Amino acid sequence: MTADHRLDWVPRHPTDLHRTVGSLRRGPGDPAFHLAHDGAVWRATRTTEGVATVRLAQLADGALRADGWGPGAGWAVAQAPELCGEQDDPSGFEPRLEVLRDAHRRNPGIRIPRTTRVFEALAPAILEQKVITLQAHDSWCRLLYRFGEVAPGPTPRAMRVPPAPETWAVVPVWEWHRAGVDPRRAGTIVTAARFAERIEEASRMPRAEAATRLRHFPGIGEWTAAEVAQRALGDADAVSVGDFHLSNYVGHALEGRDMTDEEMLVALEPWAGHRYRVIRLLGAAGVRGRPRRGPRMPFVDHTGR
Repeated sequence: MTADHRLDWVPRHPTDLHRTVGSLRRGPGDPAFHLAHDGAVWRATRTTEGVATVRLAQLADGALRADGWGPGAGWAVAQAPELCGEQDDPSGFEPRLEVLRDAHRRNPGIRIPRTTRVFEALAPAILEQKVITLQAHDSWCRLLYRFGEVAPGPTPRAMRVPPAPETWAVVPVWEWHRAGVDPRRAGTIVTAARFAERIEEASRMPRAEAATRLRHFPGIGEWTAAEVAQRALGDADAVSVGDFHLSNYVGHALEGRDMTDEEMLVALEPWAGHRYRVIRLLGAAGVRGRPRRGPRMPFVDHTGR
């Protein structure tokens, strides 16, 4: 099937497509994201011009290609370079430590993506608040299959476009319950959906102002704002403070010990401006963090099953 729109471009710096846009996937079953057998990445999104599906592929000569389908295909294809980290600026980043030098050497193509779709990144981030990741991913899948639109184009499997804010705002209470989402997180998404236009304005603000705008809304704190900034705003410095595992992971990866959030921020200070880049590099290189022992975040069944 011929694409409605196509764009080929040569990135201005090495770009590993999978590692760059892979941070946008909400689990292996994400209905809005698919990694095909041929290596292409399929992504369903909602643009300012309508729904769209974009297929991203890395060509043999190092170029990237974006094919798009749907009413918003033109917008999605034009934005694809930004999505793949074209605006990410790694200048000024110095690995400093051997563990980071090795991670950077082995993963030179990791870029920080920028979708510009703020609410689209916010809804799943709220679902991931205070629950284990697998539980949040299951909720995301259930809600998208129930309320998302069928993704346009020849998708290799059934895909869904994330619901529009006005749809999120009227999801019935019992549907949240069936998806395993407690009233607090459901209420946070519903409230944010009602102010979606103001939330989207964050994509055009300086970094600090964008974070302030997001945290203005009830239920959106520093962790959630950082998770959104990393994906929608392309913020290479956003640190998910308050994450259940992150501070100890960074602590062991860099200094071989547990850390509090405050100690983690001190340890990352030499890379100010690139702190999220450091975390991405460590994870992509398979750098081990804290040994797997001790308490883990418990599974909470909000469905009554």
